[in-house]
Amino acid sequence: MSRVCEISGKRAQFGNNVSKAMNKTKRRFEVNLIKKRFFIPEEDKWVTLKISTSVLKTINRKGIAAVLKEAKAQEAL
Repeated sequence: MSRVCEISGKRAQFGNNVSKAMNKTKRRFEVNLIKKRFFIPEEDKWVTLKISTSVLKTINRKGIAAVLKEAKAQEAL
C-alpha cells in the first residue's frame, strides 16, 4: 500500500540533498502518516484510516464526521 493520506491525498515530495560543496543528489520528503481508528457514531461503526498528522489535528478540531463529509465533497468535484 502506498504512503498516501486517505483524506487529504498528501504524498511524498521530491527534492535534493545539497552538500556544502553544492553537490545535489535526489531525495524524498516522506509524509508523516499514522494508522488510526475512529468511531463514527452516525454509522455506529469503527473505521481505520491512514492519515497524515496534520489531518489528525484537523479531526481533533472539527470532528471526524465533518472531515469525512468535506473529503467526500472534494472527491465529488
